[in-house]
This record gives sequence, C-alpha cells and structure tokens, in this order.
Amino acid sequence: MKNYISFPRMQGVASRQAHAGLPEGTFERELGKEGFFGPATHMYHAHPPTGWTSFEGDLQPRAFDLTRLNEDQPSPFDAQTVLHNAQTKIRFWRAPAKMDHLARNADGDELFFVHEGAGDLYCDYGHLAFKAGDYIVLPRSTMWRIECSEPVTALLIEATNSSYMLPEKGMVGRHAIFDPAMLDIPELDEAFQAQKSNGAVTETKVRIKRGNRLATMTYPFNPLDAVGWKGDLSVVRINVKDIRPLMSHRYHLPPSAHTTFVANGFVVCTFVPRPFEMSEDALKVPFYHNNDDYDEVIFYHAGDFFSRDNIDAGMMTFHPCGFTHGPHPKALKAAFKPKKDATNEYAVMIDTRSALEVGGLPASVENTEYVKSWAGGGSYE
Repeated sequence: MKNYISFPRMQGVASRQAHAGLPEGTFERELGKEGFFGPATHMYHAHPPTGWTSFEGDLQPRAFDLTRLNEDQPSPFDAQTVLHNAQTKIRFWRAPAKMDHLARNADGDELFFVHEGAGDLYCDYGHLAFKAGDYIVLPRSTMWRIECSEPVTALLIEATNSSYMLPEKGMVGRHAIFDPAMLDIPELDEAFQAQKSNGAVTETKVRIKRGNRLATMTYPFNPLDAVGWKGDLSVVRINVKDIRPLMSHRYHLPPSAHTTFVANGFVVCTFVPRPFEMSEDALKVPFYHNNDDYDEVIFYHAGDFFSRDNIDAGMMTFHPCGFTHGPHPKALKAAFKPKKDATNEYAVMIDTRSALEVGGLPASVENTEYVKSWAGGGSYE
C-alpha cells in the first residue's frame, strides 16, 4: 500500500457508512484510487452523477455486440482484437471445428474463456475437456490446439510479457472464492495418447506469435508426445459455476472483491449469481464511481444483467478512465428494493491500469447509442 496523504474528514450532509444510509434525496459517488484499494471519498449529490444530456469525444462509454463477428478464424492468432494496450490484448475468437495446427503464444500467458460451445484441448501437458463458462490458463509458449464438439466462441485475454497469478485473498483466506484444489489440469489419458498419431497426418505445423509477428515450424511428427511430466507449471481450468462469491448482507462489495486472476497491469474479475444485500438501507446495485486509475471492460456471458439496460450475452462494454458511471436508470429504481432475491448473471470484468485502444472492429459491431442509455440519470422508486 502506497503512503498516500490520507486524512478522513466530513463536510455537509453525508453518510458515515459507504453505500448505506444515504441521506434522503441524495446520490452517492465514490472517488477512489488504486481500483477500490486506495484512499477514497464519497460525494453525496442532489442529482444522478450520470445525468448528462450529451457526451462527445473519444472517452465516452462504448458497447460492442461481439455476436456480430460471425466468421470462423482458423487460428487464435487470427481472432478479432477488440481492445489492447501494452499489457494485454483482448480478442474474440470463433473457432473452427478442429484446428489443423498447434498454437504457441510467446508474448505472454493466455486466458481462454469459453463463452459458447464445448470440446477438447490438447496441449503439452495432456488432454483437457472444456465447456461453456470455463476459464483455461495457458502458460506462455504452451503448444495447444482444440477440437470442438459444439461450435465454440471464446475470449482470449493475453497477459503480454506477464504471467497470470491468483489474487491475494487477505483475511478471508486462500480457500475463499475458489479453493486452488478446484483448478483442474490436463491428463495424459487415452484421448491424449490417441491424438499423438494425428490420424494419417505425418506432419504437424506450429504457429508461433512473438511481438505480434508470426512464424510457422513444421515437424515430421506430432510434438504433443509427452509420456510424463512433473512440476508446478501447467495449464489449469476452472468453471464460473465453481466460483463462490464473497458477499455481505449489509454492504455492497466493490468489484475488486470478485477478482479471479491478476497479471501485470490488469486484473480479471468474475461476477456470478449471489443474493442481494438484506439490509434495507444498503445499496443493492453497483454504486456510482469514477474510473480513477483504471479502464473497465465487462464481457456479458449469461443471465440477466441487472445493472445494465439493453445488454445481452455476448456483448462487451468499455468504460475508459475519466468519467463517472454506475447503474442505468431502470436499474437505479431497484437500488434499495429489488424485485428478486438474488442476481442471475455471469460476466467477466477486466480492469487495466494503462489506457486501452479499440481494435479495428467492423462498424456494425458497435452500439453507438450506448452512451445515451444513462440519459436523464434516473431516480429511486
């Protein structure tokens, strides 16, 4: 923790407890450093902080419907780049039924998130079946390929020049959110043994990416031919349904409580179904907050996305650092009295320290009206 100048004080009408007991008629906004971990101040406003009437320029919130990217790419290195910076590259991949080569990313660890479909992954470490909702961490320079039993769409989140790690879980202990024992590894099973022959194929091509340059190696045999291995570096898998979220029945926890993986310059969080807060005076929806220090990306995987209007599975939102955001007007009506007892959503959030750039997406993918979805700001019921 950095030694910020910090001296908690209070002026005017304010709540002593963040995200609860808001003064009547006010809207809370959090200004914070270090992505909810640093010093913070809570402002109490007479109007919704997102009640703008216009928003011009490159820093406006954006939304992309990735389901409109409907062409298969033969290689993960051909996948559409959605967002990128020096620390990460976020790509969306429609995989072929069967890869005819091995992939090897020498630029950093790859996080493979399966949005739709199912199949089998073959890699240096063995065979691993996968399905929708699976995270698969592929260590840097792992050789791998997939065979799909159902059409697969996936996010590929590269930790450029970095490694994926588990977050520090502090006082809740290392078994909170998910026990590390829940991480599955590939097996040198019968399926792995069978793939060694590549059927009748005698040559195997390996596509390598380094510095966004590509090369191809050709072997006269299948290099996925391990007969054994030992060590503490491996491909690992966990499904979103095996994640058990941190909860508080009296306080709305910040997104950082749901961190799943960390890498240099960014974090990956997972939102999964959880009960709403029970305390009557506690906010039940995400609180208004500034994007201070981080750009925020959310990919919507499945369910009912309670804090956003007109968002469907397969869509991605991008909120650059520098503006306030929070619940959409319809969601704000349920800020204290939700109509349900629990959320029902699965989503992947990526927060990056450095500014993200949008890839060369087709114009049809972006919802240019998204910035207007906060119009009017909304009100509590």
